[in-house]
Amino acid sequence: MKNLKAIVICIFLINFGSLHAQKQELGKVTIPELEEKTHPTDPSAEAAFLFKKGEVRYEYSQSDGFVMKTEVMVKIKIYTKDGYLWANQTVPYYIMGSMKENLAFSDVCTYNLVDGKIVKSKMKSEGAFDEKVNKYWSRKKITLPNVKEGSIIEYSYVVTSPNIGKLMDWDFQYSIPVNYSEFKTFVPEYFIYNANQKGFIFPKTTVAKVDREVSYRYREDVTTSGSVVNSASNEKLSYIETQTTYFASNLPAMKDEVYVNNIDNYKSSISHELSIVRYPNVPLKTYSTDWETVAKKIYENEDFGSELNYRNYFETDITALTKGLTSREDVVSAVFDYVKKTMRWNGFYDYYCHDGVKQAYKSKTGNVAEINLMLTAMLRFAGVSANPLLVSTRSNGIALFPNRTAFNYVIVAVEIEDGLILLDATEKYALPNILPVRDLNWFGRLIREGGSSAEVDLMPKLLSKRVHNIAYGITESGTIEGKIRKQLTDYEALDFRISKLNLTKESYLEDLENKHNALEISDYVRENDQEISKPVIESYNFKDNGDVEIINGKMYISPMLYLVGRENPLNLKRGNSQ
Repeated sequence: MKNLKAIVICIFLINFGSLHAQKQELGKVTIPELEEKTHPTDPSAEAAFLFKKGEVRYEYSQSDGFVMKTEVMVKIKIYTKDGYLWANQTVPYYIMGSMKENLAFSDVCTYNLVDGKIVKSKMKSEGAFDEKVNKYWSRKKITLPNVKEGSIIEYSYVVTSPNIGKLMDWDFQYSIPVNYSEFKTFVPEYFIYNANQKGFIFPKTTVAKVDREVSYRYREDVTTSGSVVNSASNEKLSYIETQTTYFASNLPAMKDEVYVNNIDNYKSSISHELSIVRYPNVPLKTYSTDWETVAKKIYENEDFGSELNYRNYFETDITALTKGLTSREDVVSAVFDYVKKTMRWNGFYDYYCHDGVKQAYKSKTGNVAEINLMLTAMLRFAGVSANPLLVSTRSNGIALFPNRTAFNYVIVAVEIEDGLILLDATEKYALPNILPVRDLNWFGRLIREGGSSAEVDLMPKLLSKRVHNIAYGITESGTIEGKIRKQLTDYEALDFRISKLNLTKESYLEDLENKHNALEISDYVRENDQEISKPVIESYNFKDNGDVEIINGKMYISPMLYLVGRENPLNLKRGNSQ
């Protein structure tokens, strides 16, 4: 009897394991999965990754040597209409020169439960398209068809790349739960990578060594009796492949929170950077690097350092602009304001120029690098010690480890006796040392002309202020009437100018009244909205009928009226993670 029980248990475990494996294959969708209304551990989830799996393999060809092939397979459950956004997916890929990549989607389909039966909808050709971002990058976009509440969507894609210097970054956590995530690498012994993990949940890891062999045809020219003869032979290359698997299950959603500039900095993920290449009978080549080396290589690129040497396109304009200016502060202010007023940012981030500074100056439009490298060159021409400063924006995450992809942006640093003046001419309301908030992300890397570099703290040194002066009285009926004067300095003023000056006065006041419990505003006056070196000042009269409670003949009031915070912004519930 005991043996029978053991057999039954073994059969159950085998079947359970088979079922579990089936769920991690594309095309294996079950009715219970489609019937599921909410996520088992997170009922508020709009969607969830049922699984996400990735593999990185190296294929050898006679012409190209080792080429990296990355395959990704994804299965997502949609619970609510808010989850529909997961039916739109975008994958970038490199398109420049010899490092050009190929990207292809496949198995793109949606599953729905209709009258108790599973109905599969495949994506048609109009659901996918390519979009060129710049001369370096393109991206493929797909939109899955027939998505509804309860749908399951699946897709896979393969990226083939000759660039073995960096593997795809793998995220284990997202803003929705992840039931299972797995990332496998199959790396020949010739390549050694540094693996860098971040986040608070570390995946489990297994490592195995496997013998591999590839065949190729060797050709060489041999001189015989004074003539050159082409000799060819079939050869085999034997090597050891390191197979590493990273996997994690039941990962909780990581959602945006106030006071966190980029939640991705705290999500569980892993990245790989090439450290060493060691081919047989060839000297070992080391790629492990430091920030000094990274900065130097970026500066030496023709789309960076060379662009700083061009000056004939602006010499006449800058000479006339700075004529008669004697102080460094006046020169910096004049040139900075000139670039902000003359150039329009096209919205593209990069520390490399796309079309070049000369073309950008001619068209009055450029990316981040073209505008700020142009500003650097103009300041140098005007006699100011200015250098580019590499930045990783908040959306790009923190630059934790030395590599060129850690940065995605460049600003300008003017070196003075007691520190630096930081400038970003992509934002017309920015001031010296008052940068767009996207730039304020821990540390940047200053690159000087001689090739040296230095770490620079990007965070503001002074507090920005929002000062309210308010005087009011209360009538017997509980109506509050008064006058308010508000003053905004530095980043508070920058934020106001960016977010509010594009609104009409009428729409702004309507929004202000609705935001503050149907406040009635009159005699509104605004000062210095375009004089960006001065604080923004607002003043107005107001009538407030919603901030006094009268109970049993007593008035209850918060002295700060509608200015007081009414909700705790830190309201996310914490759960246990596995």
